[in-house]
Amino acid sequence: MKFDFSTIFWIFIILMVLQPLIMTRILAMRRADAIRRLEKSRGTRVITMIHRQEKRSLFGFAVARHIDMEDAQTIIAAIKDTPKDVPIDLVVHTPGGLVLAAMQIARAVEAHPAKVTVLVPVFAMSGGTLIALAADEIVLGEFSVLGPIDPQLVGLPAASIVAARNAKPVDKVFDLTLVLADVSEKALAQVKHGAVELMAPRVDKKDAEKLAEKLAGGHWTHDYALTAEEAKSIGLPVVVGMPQEALELMKLYPSPVQRSGVEYLPVDIPGRRGSN
Repeated sequence: MKFDFSTIFWIFIILMVLQPLIMTRILAMRRADAIRRLEKSRGTRVITMIHRQEKRSLFGFAVARHIDMEDAQTIIAAIKDTPKDVPIDLVVHTPGGLVLAAMQIARAVEAHPAKVTVLVPVFAMSGGTLIALAADEIVLGEFSVLGPIDPQLVGLPAASIVAARNAKPVDKVFDLTLVLADVSEKALAQVKHGAVELMAPRVDKKDAEKLAEKLAGGHWTHDYALTAEEAKSIGLPVVVGMPQEALELMKLYPSPVQRSGVEYLPVDIPGRRGSN
C-alpha cells in the first residue's frame, strides 16, 4: 500500500485527535486500580473528590475544578449506594467551592451509619474542611492542611464586611455596604449553625459552637493553613499518617505540564541498595 503526503497528513491529524482520549482512558484505568488497592488495604469503600487542573477535551486546555452541585449529586449517590455496615474513606483534595454543595455532601457523610474517614493527602480548604467536620476521623499527611470555613461574599470575607460596617456610624456607611453586611451576618450564622449540626453527634454542643466560631468567625484569612497539630489543638478528630496508597493515587491526578516548574528524577544514590 502506498501512502502519499495527504494520507500521512490525515493519519497524523487522526492520531493527534485520538491521543488525548486514549491517554485519558489509560489514566482512568490506572486510577481505578489505585482506588482498588486503597480499598483492599483499608477494608473500606473509597470515594474520591480530587480537584486538580487537568487537560480536558480534544484540545487539551486546562480546567480548574471546585466543589459544585455535580460533585454533591455524585458523592451522595455513591454514599447511598454503599451498604450501611461498610466504612467509607472519602479522599478530599480541593480548594473549596459552593457552601450549599459542601453542606449536602457533609450531611450525607454524617448520615452514613458506618465509620467515615476523610483523607486529606495535601489540602482540603473551605468547603473541603466543612465536609471533614462531618467525618468520624480526619487523616492528614505530615504536611497536609485544612482551612477556615468562613463564608465569602463578592470575593470578600463576610466577617470583614460586618467589621467594616461596624467601624463607622450607620449614617456614614454606604448603602451597598449595609446590604452586604446584612447578608454577611446571615451567611456567618448559617455556616456556624451548619458546622455545629455536623459535629453534634460526636462533639458536645458547647465545644461544637466554640469550634464553629473559631473556624467560621473570620479569625484567620481564608487561605490560612490549619496544620494537623493546630487542628488537633482546637478539637478536630485528626490523625496523622497518610496511607501510601492514597499518595500513589494522588500522582494520577497531574496538573498540566506547562503549568508546573517542578521536576525531579527517581532516587538513585550510589551505594544504596537497589542502585546500580
